Amino acid sequence: MKLKMGQLFAVLAGLMASSMAFAQDGTTVVSTNPGLVAVGSALAIGLAALGGTLGQGRAADAALSGIARNPTAADKVFTPMIIALALIEFQAIMGFIIAFLWYSK
Repeated sequence: MKLKMGQLFAVLAGLMASSMAFAQDGTTVVSTNPGLVAVGSALAIGLAALGGTLGQGRAADAALSGIARNPTAADKVFTPMIIALALIEFQAIMGFIIAFLWYSK
């Protein structure tokens, strides 16, 4: 019961936040301070690298644990692991691309 109430409040909070964001006028505030842009770009790259390495480590750990427990399943585990690692790496690369685009403005 508590879990459903928590989910309900989370959905309502998301709906309220999104309605406030869409209710703003068309003016946008863009920071022209190059120091803040550099800090934001550095944070984007750092968080993307941190998340990517943690995700790849956990995926490799789970796959290698599965292979160690059942060596005959190595062929069935290896291909999905490589695909998952490629997708995780793509997310880290996207963080770098976004940071580069921020910094180049």
